[in-house]
Amino acid sequence: MAAEASRAPARPFRARVLEASSFADLARAIVGTSSDPEGVGIMTRKARIFPVALRHVPLKAAPLLKQELLAVGGDAAQARGIADHSVVETDVVLLATWGQYQRLLPKLRRQPFRLAAIAEAVDAGLRGYVARAPRHVPGRHRGFTVGERTLVMGVVNVTPDSFSDGGRWLDPEAAVAHARQLVLEGADLLDIGGESTRPGATPVDPEVELARIRPVIEALHKDGSRPISVDTRHAEVARQALAAGADLVNDVSLLGDPGMARVVAGAGAALLLMHTRGTPGTMAGLTRYEDVRAEVFEALAEAARSASEAGVGADRILVDPGLGFAKSAAQSLELLAHVGEFRSLGYPVVVGASRKSFLGALRPESRPDERLEASVAAAVLAARSGAHVVRVHDVAASVRALAVVDAVRSHEGPHASSGEGDWAEDPPP
Repeated sequence: MAAEASRAPARPFRARVLEASSFADLARAIVGTSSDPEGVGIMTRKARIFPVALRHVPLKAAPLLKQELLAVGGDAAQARGIADHSVVETDVVLLATWGQYQRLLPKLRRQPFRLAAIAEAVDAGLRGYVARAPRHVPGRHRGFTVGERTLVMGVVNVTPDSFSDGGRWLDPEAAVAHARQLVLEGADLLDIGGESTRPGATPVDPEVELARIRPVIEALHKDGSRPISVDTRHAEVARQALAAGADLVNDVSLLGDPGMARVVAGAGAALLLMHTRGTPGTMAGLTRYEDVRAEVFEALAEAARSASEAGVGADRILVDPGLGFAKSAAQSLELLAHVGEFRSLGYPVVVGASRKSFLGALRPESRPDERLEASVAAAVLAARSGAHVVRVHDVAASVRALAVVDAVRSHEGPHASSGEGDWAEDPPP
């Protein structure tokens, strides 16, 4: 028998690179090798490097940070000028596994030169990035839960000049009927707007904006079927819309109105912070960034801090990178490709790509109403990268496509998406 086995042709080796999208997914692969059960958790922690970007790290902190990372088996990229003290600060990219960060952070907390603050920032960023547990977002009248599946926010533009459907739903009765149809198609939230904020749009007096949206919000509030978002730049419009029945303010000016956060906090509403620059009339000329992902991230973080200081609870804040708003087509695509990074802020991420001009730039002959397939593809990419909510015009098609995304995610493990599982002492088996 042994002789027969020795004469059998040797099996060829096949190397398969694993796409393990979660700790649970990877752990299953390791368990399949019949590895020692105790070793599964140990090896899983070593499975993936998390690159973490930090900006403006002081000269005195950077060498210690790199030294401590090297000591736990990681590394850090920083400016060459740190070595000869020719720079006073540096951006840093940390390179470490989940387990290495666990050993690093306690050491940093005992160090001087603001390394303790760096440890807290890294810890918070990692926790936000990998968190997958469902969480409830309280609203003014109704709340909603993110994390169980990708939620769909249906757009209802009560305007004469929106870029995609301007004028179709300007009549309140038509707008209400359209919103109800979106609910039938599977919308989880409804976003009601009375002012077009497309690049170059004409500003609308808040009284006119409110007159357009109030009857729509009141009617939909009576339905009580879905949480209602009001898409506005104006604190007074937000205040009256919330009183009329809205639950969430979609602030498309990133707190451009200094009273917005106080209004939301006072009403006990939720707040969606969308990144932009300038106004609809000026944003097209404000697309210069040194690093669009870093600068959008920092601006959202600062806006969230301001909202928190005004009294908006952290559980009521959502963030949106603002594709197409003060962004070129290339910049919007870059943000869409890296949506998962914004989870590091620790808030649910909303992405609105539907029918926008950066999708049209891929096929210049397309009009907004010819961008269905591109819009659905963008929603799928956003959800696959970890967005909690997608804001869309074409609800039915988006709901059907996202059902596939969520079904695939269910086969990747309980903490699957672009991250790696809960940030705890031991990764889930």
